[in-house]
Amino acid sequence: MKILYVITRSDVIGGASVHLLDLATGVTLKGHEVVVAAGVKQGESSGIFFDRASDLGITCLKVHNLIREISPVKDVMCFFELRKLIAKLRPDIVHVHSSKAGIVGRLAARSLSIPVIFTAHGWAFTEGVSSRKRKLYIWLERKLSRFSSKTITVSEYDRNLALAHMVGNESLLVTVHNGMPDVDVRQNALLSQETINLIMVARFEKPKNQRALLESLASLNSSGWHLELVGDGPELEGCRQLARQLNIQDSVSFSGACSDVAQRLARADIFVLISDWEGLPLTILEAMRAGMPVIASDVGGVSESVEHNVNGYLVPRDSQVRLCEALLSLIESEELRRAMGREARRKFEDGFTFDLMLNRTLNIYDEVLDLQS
Repeated sequence: MKILYVITRSDVIGGASVHLLDLATGVTLKGHEVVVAAGVKQGESSGIFFDRASDLGITCLKVHNLIREISPVKDVMCFFELRKLIAKLRPDIVHVHSSKAGIVGRLAARSLSIPVIFTAHGWAFTEGVSSRKRKLYIWLERKLSRFSSKTITVSEYDRNLALAHMVGNESLLVTVHNGMPDVDVRQNALLSQETINLIMVARFEKPKNQRALLESLASLNSSGWHLELVGDGPELEGCRQLARQLNIQDSVSFSGACSDVAQRLARADIFVLISDWEGLPLTILEAMRAGMPVIASDVGGVSESVEHNVNGYLVPRDSQVRLCEALLSLIESEELRRAMGREARRKFEDGFTFDLMLNRTLNIYDEVLDLQS
């Protein structure tokens, strides 16, 4: 089987791109032929995504007109650029990831009668997105759903959301929870110590909300914590300034984009992810894999990985009171951190391993090809 994967951005490594590279690697190891196409603006360097793909031995091609922003001229040019690439490669399946690649890639693949699968890493019309944007993307995804051979959602929340808005039907939409390869790093020993280390791994841009976390920590009647914020992005400098304004700059580290996230998680005590909306975040699964309790916003499919009061706490979006309560509970109780950490690791092993995700995805490929024959 020959699969062409298409994704919009190559300048960052985020949830969708990590997912795609893991999947491409696993599919290759199963003996299939894999090619990845990713957007790179004309005149720009290939970016970290291409570097990571090269390290993994994955063939990665540039698509110069595949950009994140809406641009009618560029988008039409991208259609023809992708169509030409697909016609040249003649894959058995095209598998597109992210909204823009999902739009243009589906149209290009189906114009050549190539089966195409779209993975929605959280819908652009999910709760928390502006009403105007939701209406536009609901209309758009309804139209595009007829071009998908299958649409994969990474959570049941997203599948049900699509069905509620008539974006596809029961047979088209299938949930495949994200899965993470296990890693050989020491799980957090949660040793008794004076300072409790919290960590949030996320780009500094919407839908992530590092500001809410900083404000909540500053309001706590506790000084026995240290927060590490891993990631870069347009809101990074603003968050640095906010930490100084809140007078907590000595308790917060801004680590930037890091390639050793698994090791950093293994040294932390509590994982936090505050967001305005989500699909099924890979960073939460990474934390669960490391045996860490999780505090996360109760948005999107997060509740399918974080069970409230079991392996962490779910907090309502924009509720500083509930976030502060959750933070204090875990900062002040080593026993609770240990218990929730054990449950997090168990839940990861039961439902979010990479092999589960890989095998379910390959089964979908086989099903789609069987329908074509």
